[in-house]
Formats: sequence, structure tokens, C-alpha cells
Amino acid sequence: MTTVAAPGPASSVTAMTQSFDVAVVGLGALGSAAAYQLARRGVTVVAFEQFELGHVRGASHDTSRILRTSYGETRYVRLAQSAYRDWADLERVSGERLVTTTGGLIFAPTGGPYSAGAFASSLTETGLPYDELTPADVHSRWPQFRVPDGVETIWTSDTAIVHAARTVAVLQLRARVAGAELRPDTPVTAVRPGAGGVLVETAAGAVRARKVILATDAWTNELLAPLGAEIPLVTMQEQVTYFKPADPAAYDPARFPVWVWLDTNCYYGFPTYGEPTIKAARDVSNNYMAPAERTFEPSAELLGELTGFMHATIPGSGPALRTVTCQYALTADREFVLGPLAGYPDLIVALGAGHAFKFTPAIGRILADLALDGATSDDISAFSAEPKTPA
Repeated sequence: MTTVAAPGPASSVTAMTQSFDVAVVGLGALGSAAAYQLARRGVTVVAFEQFELGHVRGASHDTSRILRTSYGETRYVRLAQSAYRDWADLERVSGERLVTTTGGLIFAPTGGPYSAGAFASSLTETGLPYDELTPADVHSRWPQFRVPDGVETIWTSDTAIVHAARTVAVLQLRARVAGAELRPDTPVTAVRPGAGGVLVETAAGAVRARKVILATDAWTNELLAPLGAEIPLVTMQEQVTYFKPADPAAYDPARFPVWVWLDTNCYYGFPTYGEPTIKAARDVSNNYMAPAERTFEPSAELLGELTGFMHATIPGSGPALRTVTCQYALTADREFVLGPLAGYPDLIVALGAGHAFKFTPAIGRILADLALDGATSDDISAFSAEPKTPA
């Protein structure tokens, strides 16, 4: 980090402005991973978080997240393969066990909007093993499920659980150990690209960086709007519920897998993990709220819908014990956005569209690659940051 004279009369810029190689805005999972990957390469990094570290206003808190290679699109399978390697590297460097392998099931009712065949095809193309199961096969191996006829199932043995809050804390700790400067409770008010890099303004002052990574999720367009750019996003409040089965041992990770149910309404769930409960949720509940409108109050209607599904599909799941809310910021097609903003090569955008946690360490590495080298070895050609100019 160096200190340079700051050009321009902007009110938040002092006479002398700190200068860094890279600034990261947002310290959820993706921003924390980027700060860690950058710092371990020996560059100067400053990272800003508008709230306290470990806050619950985004989507990187609470406990379990799914790690899986089972996707119906090859680009995500290949990225997941990279992520598994990066998770192993993070565990090695940190000495923390973050990944618990359980195996996983993908359920896809025939005639629905999702095809088990697409999962089989992408796994075959990438050389990954899987099993195709009938409802009878599922019941034989996991009698906890009640799966009706007409549901196709894909089993992958490498599916796992990763701990969300612990992972973010580990990334932030390792970033600091490697030399990154983390500044919580410091909202960024503007990013101003120019010939000498990017000026990052905050209420506490400004810094200059050669590159800036925006891992700002639902708040991204607040920083892009002054640049005449916008990435179409919808934001909603999601919720997950913990159920208390009468026989928790039947849902131990050694006896019960992670599962995903893909239909018009999609659901997912976990075995017990650190407590005698099982967690489940609907994915994309369409409970639309802007960040400033969040109630943090669970929807009774969504809870009733989920409880009915759980009692029909996993009869022993038991009563709902507690519900936790989080926030989704979804792109129009739910594709990731990973790359420099069109017209602003020094601004790199990272949006995970509500399904990126499993890729966290890989996305952090990719963002560091883009900031330092302008390219990465992973194929991210489908994830470009093409903005939409407001009318």
C-alpha cells in the first residue's frame, strides 16, 4: 500500500489518498474469497464491508450449503470440479475441515421443467460417476424418503455439505494473515474509474486501486447506476427451516444424503449437521423485497408450503423448529456474472445468482486471476458482465 496525492476536488478525497493494487467491495463469501486469494499472492488488498463482518443481511451466514458436481449444464459441472480442488486447498492451508461428504440425490419428476437426463449427460461428458435410480431404488437405500412413481433420480457420491459462516470467517482470517486490510462497517458510496485506476469513495475517506472487485450482490446497481450501467437483478427474501425428526439418528450424514427436488417449485435439504435437526427450503420463493425493505420475518405461507412438502416426501421429518431468512439477488437467467464491466475494464463484477456458495474458493481464485492477469484458466465465457443501459 502506498500513499499518493489525490487528484480532483471530490469531497470524500483527502489531500493524500492510500493506494492499493486491488480493492474488494463486499465481504460475503465471494468477496472474502477474492480478498484471500489476492493477499496470498502478495499484492496489496483493501476490502470494504458496509456492515459488520459475519452479518445476516445477505446470503453468506447460517450453517450448511450444498457442494455438488451434479448440474444439468456442463459449464457448471466443470467449474464445480475446480471448486472441489480449491476447497481442498483451503482446508489444507487453514487446517479447518469445511467439507463433509454425504452423497446427494437429484429428484426430477417426469414431465416437469427439469430433466434428469440433462444431469446424466453433463456428468457423462465430464467423466464423473453417477447412478440413475428408480423410486424403488431410492426407498430401498433410503427408506426415509417417500418418492412417488414418475420421479427420475440421479445419485452422485461426491455431494457434500460446506459450512457457510465458518467458511467466510476462515477466508477473512486467512486474508488478514496474508496481509489484506479488511474494513468492516465502511459503506462504499461511489467507484470512479479513471486513467489512473479506480477511486473508491467511502464516508471514512477514499482509496485508489488499480482494479476493483464488486462482490456487492443486491447492492451492485447502486454503485453501477452513476456510471450509466445496470445489471438486471431481482431481489427476494428467502428462508430455510430446521425440522426436528423424532429419530435424528436416521438422518445422520452417514445414513441420509443431501437432496434437491427439481420441479415447478424446487426444494432442497440436508441430513443432520451439528445438531439433531434437518434443514430444508424452497429455492426461489419469489418473496420479492429490496434490501431496504427486508422484514427478516419468515413467511407463514411459505413455511406451510414447505412443511406440507416435507411431510409428504420425508414423513419422519417432524415439526418445524425454527426458520432463518436470507437474501437472493438473481440475474435474469440465473447465470453467474464474473468479469469486467463492459466499458470499465478496471471494475470486475461478481454475482452468484443465489447458487454460488459451493463455488466460493474457485470464484475467489478466478476473481484474483482477472484482477491480476486479466484472464483465468477456468472457462467463464458464459458469465460476462454485459450491462444494460437504463432508458
